[in-house]
Amino acid sequence: MELKKLFMAFFITTTVVTFVYPSFGQKNIDDEPLVNPGRDMDAVKEISPASQDYNLDLLENLPTKYMMYIGTCMKTMDSYFRNCNADVIEEILTKKPVSRECCMKVVKAGKKCYMEIRKVMFQFYQLKRFASQVSFRTNEVWDRCSTEVESPSSSHY
Repeated sequence: MELKKLFMAFFITTTVVTFVYPSFGQKNIDDEPLVNPGRDMDAVKEISPASQDYNLDLLENLPTKYMMYIGTCMKTMDSYFRNCNADVIEEILTKKPVSRECCMKVVKAGKKCYMEIRKVMFQFYQLKRFASQVSFRTNEVWDRCSTEVESPSSSHY
């Protein structure tokens, strides 16, 4: 009986200590880029005929009202949308910050538009493999941009 109590005390103590002091050997995966800049990012951007067909099929099967909403969101970001969109995706995947000008366009569109555009973009063939990993990073980019744009001290850029 004494051995059983000793084992239970040891087990409980070990469990508590394990939760209080996480292993220093574990890496924080949120700090690492999903894609390395350079050739890896170039590979993500490449569009093959098959992936283009997949993407077109995806867009054709989205509800018309939703596509109109997404189109309105993109227009809100002005003609700069294409470059800014690529920069935002690159920041999400590689953690390379987008420009202040791009952040202003993102904030101008609004959080709901920004999130819906990201949701559609990460359904595309080239990006769908990252869809389950980008939710937190998508919010991080929004938070950083909205803070940067709304911060009076950053207005001198």
